[in-house]
Amino acid sequence: MVAETLPTPPALPALRPALVAMTALQAVVALGLFAPGVLAPRMGIDPAGLGLFTTAGFLVGMAASLGGGVMAGRLGAFRVASLCALAVAAAMLFAMLGGNAAALLAAGVAIGLACGPETPASSAILGRLAREADRPLVFSLRQTGNQLGAMAGSVTLPAIAMAFDPRAGYAAIALVALGGILLFERLRPVYDPLTRSAGAAFGLGAAWRLVRDDRALRRMALASAPYAATQIALNGFFVVFAVAELGLGHVAAGLALAVGQGGGLAGRLGWGVVATRWVAPRRLVGLLGLGMAAAAAFIGLAGASLPFPLLLVATFLLGLTASGWNGVFLAEVARLSPRDRIGEATGAVLVGSYVGLIGGPMLLIAASAFGGLATGYLLIAALAALAGLSLLGENR
Repeated sequence: MVAETLPTPPALPALRPALVAMTALQAVVALGLFAPGVLAPRMGIDPAGLGLFTTAGFLVGMAASLGGGVMAGRLGAFRVASLCALAVAAAMLFAMLGGNAAALLAAGVAIGLACGPETPASSAILGRLAREADRPLVFSLRQTGNQLGAMAGSVTLPAIAMAFDPRAGYAAIALVALGGILLFERLRPVYDPLTRSAGAAFGLGAAWRLVRDDRALRRMALASAPYAATQIALNGFFVVFAVAELGLGHVAAGLALAVGQGGGLAGRLGWGVVATRWVAPRRLVGLLGLGMAAAAAFIGLAGASLPFPLLLVATFLLGLTASGWNGVFLAEVARLSPRDRIGEATGAVLVGSYVGLIGGPMLLIAASAFGGLATGYLLIAALAALAGLSLLGENR
């Protein structure tokens, strides 16, 4: 009697092309998100206009994030990537119309449609391809796209604006985004069946209930709000804080922020290695909350009295933690999620991050009216510490 042999499941496609493509997608989205701020001086965009662009982007992104995983389940992760790239191109075309409120609002809405779904879509496909033990490093590598895009824009866009016209910078990003669509559509037939078959009948309500009814995922969503608020306290407010309250010149403040951004890039790479080899991702995410709280509180309390080299060290540590947590965090969300619902759960959890991105500036501005931005840094540090302790107290 011959024993029956079970059919061998089909091999998964290679991880590396998907990882490179999804990292490139995030870099393109970051280019579009940061472009108006970089080109503002030559486009005549004032702070109110920039605020309109970013607020519209984050509000739309919050709603689109919840739907991003659902879209990946219905359309496929790389079809969603193509739509995100198309939204970036549309945002840049709107931005080319000028610095008026209508153009910036339209650009903000379009960039929100890009930045909201791209992370859930990437989590859906990378979570299926990467082994659980490798996810912290894989997700951390993918999250470096944000820093890579921001740094590329900071270097190239001013040069393009000076050599040609600021609108040429927007046009260049639009062309890069449209070129990305060719890459994503080429990969789509290979990878999209993995995610498209996963959640065809999954809806927004079910995605929200998945997080609402799971205590561990709910805590991750709640923790991401103060974590994201601390991140934007560095990326969005540090230069103003350093000039107005720490006594730095504009150039020195920019240098300090660049050091913090370097810390974020190092963190996104380094914490993935740490979580893969030495510290459980859940514990590390909690410890990073305590780390960013300590760094933010230290700068808020002692920043004005610190020698510049020591302030650079503190800013690097703040970037290392407050801008470096994302990859390990997303890997842990993937671990906690049902295997065929990673994208949907990620999108719902990231709603908390957008709450922090929107509420953090409001808290900082309100605090500055009473005790200065230093007080805002201390408040956000306290919230991040509470979030970190909450995650450390959760066992799963």
